[in-house]
Amino acid sequence: MNHESTADAGEFKIYNGEYKNLDITDDTFYGYPKVGIIEAERKLLDPNTKSVGYFSMEYGLATSVYNSMKSSRELNEENRRYPSEVFSNIRSMDYFHKVRINNMKEMPIYSGGLGILAGDTLKSAADLGYSLVGVGTLWSKGYFMQNFCLVDGQNVNEVRWEPKDYPGLIPLDKYVKVKIGNDKVTLRIWKYYVFSYDHKHVIPLVLLDSNLDENPPWARDLTGQLYKSDNVWWKIVQRKILGYGGVRALRELGYSIDKFHLNEGHAAFAFLEKVVGLDNSGIKDLKKSFAYTCHTPVKAGHDRLPISDLEKVFYNDEIDILKKYGIDKENDKLINLTYFCMNVCDTVNAVAQKHGEVTKIQFPTYEEKIQSITNGIHIPTWTSDNFRELFNKYKDILGDWERDSRLLSNADKLRDNPEFKEDLWIAHKKNKAQLTEVLKHWFVKDDVFTIVWARRATPYKRLTLIMQEPERLLEMAKRVGPIQIIFAGKAHPNDDKGVSNLRALLQTIDGLTEHSDEVKVICLENYDINLAKMLTSSVDVWLNNPLPPFEASGTSGMKAILNGVVQLSTLDGWVVEAKDANIGRIFGYSPKEGEIGSETDFKMQEDANSLYNSLEELMELYYQAEHSVEARLTNGWISMMINCIAQSGFFNTSRMAIDYNKSVWKF
Repeated sequence: MNHESTADAGEFKIYNGEYKNLDITDDTFYGYPKVGIIEAERKLLDPNTKSVGYFSMEYGLATSVYNSMKSSRELNEENRRYPSEVFSNIRSMDYFHKVRINNMKEMPIYSGGLGILAGDTLKSAADLGYSLVGVGTLWSKGYFMQNFCLVDGQNVNEVRWEPKDYPGLIPLDKYVKVKIGNDKVTLRIWKYYVFSYDHKHVIPLVLLDSNLDENPPWARDLTGQLYKSDNVWWKIVQRKILGYGGVRALRELGYSIDKFHLNEGHAAFAFLEKVVGLDNSGIKDLKKSFAYTCHTPVKAGHDRLPISDLEKVFYNDEIDILKKYGIDKENDKLINLTYFCMNVCDTVNAVAQKHGEVTKIQFPTYEEKIQSITNGIHIPTWTSDNFRELFNKYKDILGDWERDSRLLSNADKLRDNPEFKEDLWIAHKKNKAQLTEVLKHWFVKDDVFTIVWARRATPYKRLTLIMQEPERLLEMAKRVGPIQIIFAGKAHPNDDKGVSNLRALLQTIDGLTEHSDEVKVICLENYDINLAKMLTSSVDVWLNNPLPPFEASGTSGMKAILNGVVQLSTLDGWVVEAKDANIGRIFGYSPKEGEIGSETDFKMQEDANSLYNSLEELMELYYQAEHSVEARLTNGWISMMINCIAQSGFFNTSRMAIDYNKSVWKF
């Protein structure tokens, strides 16, 4: 089989999938060396090379800000990023101005942290040269576009983009079929190549698309909106497409896969596709080739599907397998995909040490099986340009930090270096100046204490906690110094409580219109990777206040500490593992050892009081550092920033992927 390009440099042959494009030459693929693609494909086809198929419902690849494909064609208008509207307590500016950053739209096949984690995992696997292929869905309508509304909280619109014109995204002449009830749905296979930081290695991402003329209208929309949950049948079918379609796509491409890694239970049906017809011995062997990562302790995050609905999609022998391994412990009319995955996968892991403890309490039957592998972030993606320059200036002490992200722990060796301290402050101020330029119409200033809450607006993350007592914020601002607060995040359209919290936030902000000089509050619509890249590097404090212990890990704060942003956090998720590192302030409620507590008792009043006390401490330290070079070097603020950077030596996907390799993938 010819693995090289044909004589026509514009025709790239990817194992019988042909695509003509001037951006593909004999040696390059959208500006990057093709040699890494050829080697990655060779290894995946080689039965003597161990390879992993990594299944995820969503992927946030940072295609717009990291290793962006270089195209000679003008960017399709549908693939340009929409300007973000703003809701603030300077309403006149909201009416006249929008936030414009980055020209290219991020490939909209993700919703939030889970997808970004999956994308960062692929990038670190590429950095390490692992033989791995990602498997996902080409969401033709993305997640959703958000529009803030004082009355409704948020309004929802469809995402528009054009996959066939997205730089680097290739439709193959390869198809698989998945039976849905009495109909067969055809899925086209697409590919996107994820390059390593040095462009030497590649991880292919295989994406499935039902939006084909040959499919009936209802089937064309199956790969439309990510996490569309209008009815249970739709959820089941989208999961079957990922599981069944994904396994069949790997088979159609000729890939030899030794381990199927299910990133959350969405891909559970991948096991079902392979198990039907096997005897007990065959099933036992098959389990050895499956791994499962659980990402949430929140009850709603565990799919529980009625058997009556599953029977509309699967055959009797498939239903028998689901019943054998997945009956819900609380309701035998439901199949619990978490139980199913824990029963059929050889390895099971939580995504932080604390999450592992909580998962063992929730699923005691599997206590010995559950291990913990703490999440991370891809360091080369999330390092701001100014901090990249800073790290490279001190490379003789830090080491080759892009090659091995764990070396950032060497930042601890620089804590007594006054030149580094001042350079760190200057790099931070440069980042902050970029933020103030983007938000200049709202009179954001780089010498004012700035704090951000930005993440998925689901109830347990407690969006409105810092706004519980606006009058107290005003009092602190008048006494210590002004405050700039930035919010960003979406609530799932069907999350009534999350949408209600957004509405309450907007109404509180609207009540502060006369106080914008003391407390300026800005909400940014359509929180995405572009905004995350800017916010996680350019503010003073990152606010993380989930109700413990319901944050499995959280990774936004990891992006912030990489860029020296001090943390203000409850004791939950990844922060539990950094609690003694002095990376900011930890506040609020924690459940007793061995207990989980209530998912609906949000502890708003008591934790708001604790938050304000910690916030005031940080404000005082910040303004000392802002106004005095001597204080900056001695009052502890810069030391906290250095501690944050040093912790990035652990909280990264390079270390995480190495851990997965040791205990799960075993290349």
